[in-house]
Order: sequence, then structure tokens, then C-alpha cells
Amino acid sequence: MAEYVTLEVSDGIGTIRLDRPPMNALNRQVQEEIRDAARAATVDSSVKAVIVYGGEKVFAAGADIKEMLELTPAQMAAIIGDLQSALGALADIPKPVVAAITGYALGGGLEVALGADRRIAGDNAKLGVPEVLLGVIPGGGGTQRLARLVGPSKAKDMVFTGRFVGADEALHIGLVDEVVAPDEVYNAARAWASQFVGGASRALAAAKASIDQGLDTDLHTGLKIEAQQFAALFATKDRTIGMESFVANGPGKAEFTGE
Repeated sequence: MAEYVTLEVSDGIGTIRLDRPPMNALNRQVQEEIRDAARAATVDSSVKAVIVYGGEKVFAAGADIKEMLELTPAQMAAIIGDLQSALGALADIPKPVVAAITGYALGGGLEVALGADRRIAGDNAKLGVPEVLLGVIPGGGGTQRLARLVGPSKAKDMVFTGRFVGADEALHIGLVDEVVAPDEVYNAARAWASQFVGGASRALAAAKASIDQGLDTDLHTGLKIEAQQFAALFATKDRTIGMESFVANGPGKAEFTGE
């Protein structure tokens, strides 16, 4: 039974809840529990979309520095792959994922949120990768996912300075996609996720895979990935349901089964 990270499923939406007071520091146990929750959300067919949420006051204020302080170079080299895969576990969920961010999302906390497909922040949010102030760099995917999201120049500014970015600036540079009142963050995330509860799950997974895998390669290879995913969907029941419904009733009327 997980101690700090839970998956709660309601009405087709899975909520991965971080709960390690006071700041949701991401020690190794929390990291592994995030990975386990992401796997559970992946294999649970009743989950159509996922929210990751740290609660009303804070998303996650980073790694547990006291735990890291005692590690030797050899020990860190042995576990850094696990660190990256755990903090990036949301990116491996083949379903729409939204991070609901209140308060601080720093270091490893921001790296967790970067693995989501969308980020909704409270207007009190502070986001950043302050690792350089500790004499290191982001090690849970931050240098890579941040640069791909906001561009290399803005990512370098954040990483080099370690400064915190407020909600308005985060929205302006594309680090978050929506800003709402802090007490509306979870509701806004749930409203976005609810769009996909009755959706064509296989098509959504194919769309996510095509975009994410395509970004890691050149355009020519990306188009091949898209073509393969597109053709494979013709073997699904939802493709037949969707096209037959379109012909008979127009767009937006199909009742998909997820098969």
C-alpha cells in the first residue's frame, strides 16, 4: 500500500495524489510510488484521463535534498536512471494527463509536471528549476523537457539562474497552459480531463504517441510514425463506430467503446 502517492478513480478520471506534508518532497520512496501510480493508471481500463495533483497548497517543492546530500558520485550514477524514469513516468501514460499545480512546483516537482500533456496552475504558483543554486543541474528530465516545451533560450534562463517563475510569466512562455484561482485548479483540471472519458481511447493513445515520438526525431521519420499509427487504428472498433456515426449523424455524435 502506497504511503505518499495514491491513485483515486472516479467517473473515468484517475487522480494521482501526492501527499507528503509539508511540501511533498520527492524522496526515493515518493518517486517509486509515482511510478507505481502511473503504471496503475495505464493498465486500468476504466481510467480514460489522468490528473496529477499535490493538494490545495503545494504541488511539489522538489527532491529530498537531505537524502541526496549523503550520496556518493557512484551511488548517484547507479540511481539516476531510476530518478529520471520515475519523475517522467507521467509521460509514459498512454492517456491524456494534466498537472494541477498550486503553490510551488520546483525542481523535481516541476519535472513531474513537465511529463503531463497539459499544465493548469493557480495564480499563486511558483515554478522553477533551482538546482544550479545547489551546485547541480536538473536531473529528472528538466533540461530536456523544459527546453522542448518553452525553447532553449527560455529554458537556459530558468536553469542558469534558478529563478522562480510566477503564474503569469509561466503562461506567457508556454510553461503552463491555463491559470485559474488556486481553489479552482483541481476543478479546471477535471473539466479538461472529462472531455476524454467518452472518447476514442485507442485514437487518443495513438495521437499522443505520434506527437511525442515525432518530437524526438526528424520530420520524415515523424511522418512515418504518424502513418503507422493512423493505419493501425483501422483495426479498431472505435474507428468503425466513429466513421459510421459521422456518415449517419454528422460529427461529434459517436459513442465509443474504447476498443
